Amino acid sequence: MTRTAEIDRNTAETQVHVSLALDGAGAGVRETGVGFLDHMLDLVARHGRLDLDVRASGDLQTGAHHTVEDVGICIGQALDRALGDRAGITRYGHAVVPMDEARAACAIDISGRGLLSFDAPLAPGAIGNFDHELAEEFFRAFASNARLTLHITVESGTNAHHMIEASFKAFARALRTATALDPTEQGVPSTKGTLT
Repeated sequence: MTRTAEIDRNTAETQVHVSLALDGAGAGVRETGVGFLDHMLDLVARHGRLDLDVRASGDLQTGAHHTVEDVGICIGQALDRALGDRAGITRYGHAVVPMDEARAACAIDISGRGLLSFDAPLAPGAIGNFDHELAEEFFRAFASNARLTLHITVESGTNAHHMIEASFKAFARALRTATALDPTEQGVPSTKGTLT
């Protein structure tokens, strides 16, 4: 089974190309024009065991919001497509990840229903051209387009970089578990018989 997808999104605000392979090793290049986002996507690829290519250009003169959101949309759509009918997947995943003084938890249900619950006491500010609130925007766009339920809680921390990084690492580890193939699962892991 090959679980791969490519997505292209071209608007008046951004141009995004995403190539995703679920059963990878972290390969690929992430170039969005938003350095901190590239760093976070590197973490997602490495800790999620995804081969992930992301190339984006956007109206960064107005800020990084459109680029970050549209990259989240495209990665979510790629995951949705790569999962197909979701037969044989584990479905649920969770992880708690420390990053120095910060700690974040993530729980995922590949439910067919896009929802984000994001609880992170991030102070206003920015890391490079990445405003702190863009973490939530990325995860919301991803969850909605991947059609999964995503809960992220930053449980402790004082350094915004560490808090956001812990969130992305926990997300990657939980996603890796939830998308993994379960050899004991013969069909779609739902009493409804569908997760689409």
